[in-house]
Amino acid sequence: MATPSDNDHTIAFPILIGDIGGTNARFAILVDAYAEPKQFPILATADFATLDEAIQTEVLDKTSLQPRSAILAVAGPIKGDEIDLTNNNWVVRPKALIEELGFEDIVVVNDFEAQALAAASLGPEHLEKIGGGEIRPASSRVVVGPGTGLGVAGLVHARHTWYPVPGEGGHIDIGPRSPRDLELFPHYQSIEGRIAAEQLLCGRGLMNIYRAVSKVGGCPAKATNPAEVTAAWADGSDPAAVEAIELFVTYLGRIAGDLALIFMARGGVFLAGGIVQKIIPALKHPRFREAFEDKAPHGAIMKAIPTFVITHPLAALSGLAAYARTPVRFGVATEGRRWKA
Repeated sequence: MATPSDNDHTIAFPILIGDIGGTNARFAILVDAYAEPKQFPILATADFATLDEAIQTEVLDKTSLQPRSAILAVAGPIKGDEIDLTNNNWVVRPKALIEELGFEDIVVVNDFEAQALAAASLGPEHLEKIGGGEIRPASSRVVVGPGTGLGVAGLVHARHTWYPVPGEGGHIDIGPRSPRDLELFPHYQSIEGRIAAEQLLCGRGLMNIYRAVSKVGGCPAKATNPAEVTAAWADGSDPAAVEAIELFVTYLGRIAGDLALIFMARGGVFLAGGIVQKIIPALKHPRFREAFEDKAPHGAIMKAIPTFVITHPLAALSGLAAYARTPVRFGVATEGRRWKA
């Protein structure tokens, strides 16, 4: 593996950008720094044996453009020349992509780094503001994304550069605060006796809350998946689903507020992913901001920190495109994560 210096910011166009998750993969080609990305249909990872096959079949075979470089965001730890994905059988092998598909340069980043890059670059048309507060320019930001798991990333600004800070913030502890919490927490599924934020704030976390509410209420759980819970909340047909969404929003507010304090995120907290996009009316209810701001003795600080839902349907690709256009604007560490022919 040839690894360039971190000072080598040049990435040659055209650039393939890809957001590779556990279930779906999204690709686009950026012809130059001024063009809009040429997007390709979202594909199911289960339909292809390998990433190489998916790129060849669904991208390269369907365009006359031959990308020289690739920037890929993957849901998994980036270690060595073979990168296993967390909820996907694919293995990302950058050297093989170079040798077999003709790429000259490949950068691989964490999927939530891409969301953080989006939080630094998206315009107001792709942000739904929740509550008060105003963005303080050049101040730290936080991205929180309930999805398959609970993704968390920070974004720190220094020397005119945005530095994404990925981590495992979704696994911090969460505990009961209210009398209702004390009723429900004994019924939440834990991991080795511990309830981490991700146990409540993701798709299966929503089901964890819903089943506990149903059990404590002595009612059978009607919904069998998160989509059914959100649908039953939306039409009010299942009281347990309504309360589950209300609790989900409250817990998300608490965790988002904790993370805002950790990063002193005066630049804002950005909520990412499909779940939050579906429950924006619930997030606009005062309970989210009340939970977010309830951080005595720092309530005044919290009131000044804005919160947003990222509404861009392909936010990670947008973040990657921003990085591809002007890599020098972002402090993305490429050591051990960049391969060149």
